[in-house]
Amino acid sequence: MPPKTQQMELEERTKGEILAAGGVPRHVAVIMDGNGRWARRRGRLRVFGHIEGRKSVRQVVMGCRELGVQVLTLYTFSVENWQRPPTEVSALMRLLQQTLREQRQEMRENGIRLELIGRIEDLPRSVQNTLEETRAFLDEGRDMTLILALSYGGRAELARAAREIAEEVRAGTLDPATVDESSIASRLYTAGLPDPDLLIRTSGEVRISNFLLWQLAYSEMFVTEVLWPDFRKEHLFKAIREYQQRERRFGRVR
Repeated sequence: MPPKTQQMELEERTKGEILAAGGVPRHVAVIMDGNGRWARRRGRLRVFGHIEGRKSVRQVVMGCRELGVQVLTLYTFSVENWQRPPTEVSALMRLLQQTLREQRQEMRENGIRLELIGRIEDLPRSVQNTLEETRAFLDEGRDMTLILALSYGGRAELARAAREIAEEVRAGTLDPATVDESSIASRLYTAGLPDPDLLIRTSGEVRISNFLLWQLAYSEMFVTEVLWPDFRKEHLFKAIREYQQRERRFGRVR
């Protein structure tokens, strides 16, 4: 067995502190930002940032699994991302398929199941097939749920929920006087799942970019200047350690 590096020792120490402190977030959501800037700073095409960012995905997935996080949601491809150059979109779709095929065996061994949110029907048929194959392959996972937000937009999700409510009211199966917050929550993609306790955003941008607009109402936020391709377990552990030190009031006075 190779000797441990200082970085590995630091990660293990921080991991131990997190587990000893308790209160690990049940649900972590991540806005993975900065791939393009990472590539430009190195004189490379944007796609190279996306390729390097796959390492960060694996680090975060496995890091959350090690800490006992129940749900991890990754903002993988937004509805706005369709406006990017076709060559970049095609490259992103290929990378998604390649990453799923390469990492699903490891995820299966770690008890990770896959769920999808967003307008999956917008994706190329070959990508949809790979997603369904992977979800079926990981169906027995019970230790952590990995959610990929694909062709996802928070406003579109809320509009979808509103349409469902309107259709039920028109059909006479729902009394509009009974519509409340739970009525909306039950019609979101994330129905039945806990809202994110912690939102992590990389690259220093301080905005939520149309991501989980309803679900993030009381989430703690952690923003780091680290670009996504450089994000590693040490940064994830730092975010969760800081989360543990915050007092969550949910509007109440203590």
